[in-house]
Amino acid sequence: MSTGGAAPRTPATHRVENQPPWRVDLDEYSVNAPLAEAVRAFGAAWADDELRETGRLVGSASFQSDAERANVHSPVARVHDRWGNRIDEVEYDPSYHRIIGEAVARGAHTSAWADPRPGAAVARAATFMLFAQVEPGHACPVSMTHAAVASIEGSPWIADEWMPRLLSREYDPRLLGRHKRSALVGMAMTEKQGGSDVRAGTTVGEAMGGHAYELTGHKWFCSAPMSDAFLVLAQTRDGGVDDGLTCLFVPRVLPHEVRNVFRIQRLKDKVGNRSNASSEVEFDGTVGFLLGEPGRGVRTIIEMVQRTRLDCVLGTAAGMRQSVAEAVWHARGRAAFGRLLVDQPAMTSVLADLALEYEAAMLTGLRLAQLFEADAADRDIALRRLATPVSKYWICKRGPHHAYEAMECLGGNGYTESFPLGRRYREQPVMAIWEGSGNVIALDVLRALTRDPDSAAAFADELASSAGASSLLDSHVDRTLALLRRLSSADADEAAAQARRLAEGLALAFQASLMLRHAPTPDAEAFIGARLGEDRGAQYGVLPTGTDAAAIVARH
Repeated sequence: MSTGGAAPRTPATHRVENQPPWRVDLDEYSVNAPLAEAVRAFGAAWADDELRETGRLVGSASFQSDAERANVHSPVARVHDRWGNRIDEVEYDPSYHRIIGEAVARGAHTSAWADPRPGAAVARAATFMLFAQVEPGHACPVSMTHAAVASIEGSPWIADEWMPRLLSREYDPRLLGRHKRSALVGMAMTEKQGGSDVRAGTTVGEAMGGHAYELTGHKWFCSAPMSDAFLVLAQTRDGGVDDGLTCLFVPRVLPHEVRNVFRIQRLKDKVGNRSNASSEVEFDGTVGFLLGEPGRGVRTIIEMVQRTRLDCVLGTAAGMRQSVAEAVWHARGRAAFGRLLVDQPAMTSVLADLALEYEAAMLTGLRLAQLFEADAADRDIALRRLATPVSKYWICKRGPHHAYEAMECLGGNGYTESFPLGRRYREQPVMAIWEGSGNVIALDVLRALTRDPDSAAAFADELASSAGASSLLDSHVDRTLALLRRLSSADADEAAAQARRLAEGLALAFQASLMLRHAPTPDAEAFIGARLGEDRGAQYGVLPTGTDAAAIVARH
């Protein structure tokens, strides 16, 4: 029978009801009240307009579509060209280049170095988090470029040529020589036999004269192998004399416009972080240039490592924000058992607890960023030496469980690839593993206490700023600082066995103190009660009796 040209009728069995719309076309900065408040509190109010522009960009439908596409269409290694010439390139989907190009254009990489005004490190951290909230994979080369500046700036034979390129806001994915006006920097530190023990590396660098070395060896993990240059650790020799572990700067294209030897063996098939390439590489006659002093490789990279660990905290917090935002959006747009999910008391408690976890992580990240400002005082430098590994240890470990709980809030939808929380769940563990997994970071907390005794005093001073505001926190701080003093003089094995306990205790004290100083008082008290109180639970959603969970959710 003819329908007379009428539109086809939607079958009644396929009507879509009781499903929230796509969470898209929002200003991710302005709708995130805790972040906007913290940016102002930590001295970067001047960046509000730029951050709102970035918030609109990353919240747009086109950016979110690019984020999904960049993860679905993973990078591919192109080792040879069609004629058999070795090219060792990585091919990315165009969506990835659009994403990283926008991040670089807005200074998510090196804006705090390029314009070191008060609050610059905080503004850069907020920008970094906004981009990483929606697409985390590209944040790896962005972070490494930011951190590498700290290791490069003291070596003028490298810095004079490369620093202007690192500070540029242009993005060009091509491997070009000195005519390229911008650059990204990666790292190649880890070897098969060494892992986190970089001193066990066997890559050798033979002095060639001047600052140049010829490298032979391998790296088991090379982050972002399409980058323009890499920081590499090698055992260097000069005239048959061993220097020890040295940091070298390895460009992909040498000064005379010839490609350096940089043999990509394969790309890693990672659990997450799919939009970003990680590879195994071989060096065979590869040329690298000295950074710092021969044999002082660890000292050369230490400030770089501190900054990449900071970005692990920021990246985890960004992921927590995505998880909270998606979970709350879903709960506000779906009803069950006669009420919206957000109004169901059990769900409200879970959402509020997830939101508190995010806010504490975000405040920690921005406070750490503030400690890296260009005009940081000696006390700030001492504090960041201890606070950075403490925060990296705890916050990054909280990321995967946080993502899982948020994914459960979406029910079956959360467990599908049509929604972003499955991708986030796979992404969060990399922040805990990269730049030192749990035991390595916990032991670095002990090293900070041994090598920089001022760091413990600075940390205690930081906690003293909120003394008296919470008896629960005061008792926790007393216990934790007593443990710190005991482990500072304990046998090495005893201290190592308790290193995780100390790191966790310090991290919770730091977060709780920040919440008391910067979050609404009821929110801070709920956070402290849920994590330090006698009736605290092991899972999210166990909040102190009397908590106004709905008000917490509304704020987020």
